[in-house]
Amino acid sequence: MSGDQTVSDDSAETAVAGDLTEDLIRTSVWDERDLEAAGIPVIEVPFVTVGGGLGSFAMVDFLRSAGVAVGDIRVLGDSLTPTETYEYLATNSQIPRHERLRSDASSVMDNIWGFPSYALREAWAEKSPRRIWQVVTEPVLDEYFTPKAGQVYESVAREAKRIHWNDMVTLGYVRMVRKRHDGGYFVLQTRPEPGATRRVAYRCDFVHLAIGYPGVAFLPDLQEYRERTGDYMRVVNAYEPHDHMYEELLRRPCTVLVRGSGIVGSRILQRLIDDRVGRGAQTKIIHLFRNYVGGPQGERRTFRRPGGNGFAYQGFNFPKAAWGGQLRVDLERLDGEGRAELIREMGGTNTAPRRDWKHQLERGAAEGFYEQIVGSVEHVDQTDGRDAIVTRIRTQDGGSQEIEAQFIIDATGLLARLDEHRLMADLLAHTGAAQNPYGRLDVEPTFEVRGTASGAGAMYASGSMTLGGYYAGVDSFLGLQYAALQIADDLAARGFGKRLGPLRSVTQWMRWMRDRTP
Repeated sequence: MSGDQTVSDDSAETAVAGDLTEDLIRTSVWDERDLEAAGIPVIEVPFVTVGGGLGSFAMVDFLRSAGVAVGDIRVLGDSLTPTETYEYLATNSQIPRHERLRSDASSVMDNIWGFPSYALREAWAEKSPRRIWQVVTEPVLDEYFTPKAGQVYESVAREAKRIHWNDMVTLGYVRMVRKRHDGGYFVLQTRPEPGATRRVAYRCDFVHLAIGYPGVAFLPDLQEYRERTGDYMRVVNAYEPHDHMYEELLRRPCTVLVRGSGIVGSRILQRLIDDRVGRGAQTKIIHLFRNYVGGPQGERRTFRRPGGNGFAYQGFNFPKAAWGGQLRVDLERLDGEGRAELIREMGGTNTAPRRDWKHQLERGAAEGFYEQIVGSVEHVDQTDGRDAIVTRIRTQDGGSQEIEAQFIIDATGLLARLDEHRLMADLLAHTGAAQNPYGRLDVEPTFEVRGTASGAGAMYASGSMTLGGYYAGVDSFLGLQYAALQIADDLAARGFGKRLGPLRSVTQWMRWMRDRTP
C-alpha cells in the first residue's frame, strides 16, 4: 500500500462554475489581472504542496529541516492530519492500528534519517531485543520486520506537531494549476468552509503534487452489477467501509467470494479466517483467481521471486534493491520503455510471504472452508428467490461454472489512471505535463514534471502518479522520502532552502531527537 493522499470531490462540476470565467478555464497561462477581474483573491507564498497526505508531509518535513520557514509553505488538502486518508484506506482493507503494514523498518516517516528505526523503537518499548534480532536475520532466518500501523500514525502526529504542520494547512480542493505570465504558477483552491471566500488562487514559485491514487478501482463486471441492481451492500470493495459484512458473517453462515491475490486480498482472507477460527463465524471462503501462480516467477535466474498456491510472494512492492541497490541504478540508466518494462518485471501483483497467513490458508483448505477456483468472469447477477449472487466464470479448460455467494469482495487494488483525476487531466491539457510509457506522470530524476517549467518556477510530483520514472518504489514510505530528498536538493540549488549537508543534517537530527522545532 501506498503512503500518499487521494484528493477527490464528487461535486467536482461545481469547481469551475461561478467566479471562474470561461476565459480562465480555457486559458493555460494566467495573469493577476484576469483573477482580479473574476473576483478571485490572490495569496502569495513561495511553495505550495497539493494533497495534504503523507507525500506532502514527507516534502514539508525535508523543507523544514532545510531551513524553510512555516510562512513560506502552504499545504492544500482535504484533511488536517497527514495520515487521515491512509489510515482510512488501511482500516477498511483490514489493517487496524495493531496490525503490521508492509513497510521496511528504516522507512521511518517521521524521521528523514531513518534512525532510530521502527524496529529499534519497538524493541525499546518492549524492553526486548526480539525485533532487533528479526531485522538482523531477515529474511533468511526470520520474516521481514514491518511496523504496526498505529506506531506510524502516532509518530507522524508527533513530527507534524514539531514542524508546525497545522499552521501550514489550508483545507479545500485543488482543481487547477496554471502557469503565470511572469513565471511561477497559480494554484486554484476551492474552500469548503461556509462564509469563507469560495475560491483562492495561490501565486507561487514552486508547486509539489502528491495527490495519490485518483480513486478506488472496481472490477468492471462488479461495477456494472452494482449500477444495474443498486446492490452496494453485498458487493463491496476492500477499500470501502464494509464492516457490516463481517457483522453479518458472525450472525449466520455465509459464503464469501474474494477476488484479488495481492497484499489487500491476503489481509481480507486473514480477517475472514480470524473471525471463523477465533469468533465462531461459519464462513465459507471461495477465492477466485484469474491468473494462478503455480511456482517461481521471473525469467532471470538472478531475479526470480517465489510463488505457489496462486500467489506471487515478495516482501515488499518491489525487491529491496529497487530502493537503494543495483536495481535502482539499472532503472536510472534505462530509457522510458526500458524502465517501464523493468518495473513491470519487478512489481506486479504480489503479497508478503507471512507464515501465519500461509498456515491459515493451509488449515482452511484442509478443513474445507477455503476453496480456490481459477477462471475469468463472464457475468454477475442476482439469483431468483435466493439470498445469493451468482458469478458465472469461464474455466481454464474452456468450460463454464457458476459460483453462488452471499457477499463478493473486490480486493484488486487502487486505480491510478491519470485521466480519472480531474486535476491530473487539467495538468495534461494546460501545463505541458505528459504521460510516461507506464501511463503515469513523466518526471525528471529530480521529480520535476517534464514540460511544466514556468520561468524560474518548477513543478514537482511524488507518489504513485510518478511510477514509471527513474525510481520504482515511489508508492511507499521510503519512496516518498526519496522523492522529497531529490526535490529538496533541486530546490536548494535554485536558492529555496538549504542543502542538507553533513553538518546541517547532524544538527537537525539532534533537534529531532530533542523534539525541538527545526
